[in-house]
Amino acid sequence: MRWEIKSFDELTTAELYAAIQLRVAVFVIEQNCPYQDLDYSDQKALHLMGYDTENRLAAYTRLFDKGIKYAEASIGRVVTASFARGKGAGRELMEESIKQIYQQFGQQPIRISAQQYLEKFYTSLGFKTVSEMYLEDDIPHVEMLKA
Repeated sequence: MRWEIKSFDELTTAELYAAIQLRVAVFVIEQNCPYQDLDYSDQKALHLMGYDTENRLAAYTRLFDKGIKYAEASIGRVVTASFARGKGAGRELMEESIKQIYQQFGQQPIRISAQQYLEKFYTSLGFKTVSEMYLEDDIPHVEMLKA
């Protein structure tokens, strides 16, 4: 996977379009969850984009420094394209996201809002569950923290 990280202002229109298309394809269409994806947080995030050998956007996250989404740094909109799943892309995406948080903002705790069915996956990356289950857009979530 080839990784690129950019601020909102550095994104080309094609990169922004590809990121939004992937987010909508997975979160709205696949998960059948109509929600307001464009939340005015893109402008405050660093956008981590992973491209496959055919230069397709295969994986994406938004990265935030502490004090923007949570008191801690955070990773959000974690998404892999359907063609990239089952090949380790999700793990690679999260490992790169954690690495980039530390490189861009310094070594610090990271908080995520995780879909509950992925709790074991995030635990394997060093996150610990720090909340009870809650519904976000009618999907069970838990907050998790990597100290």
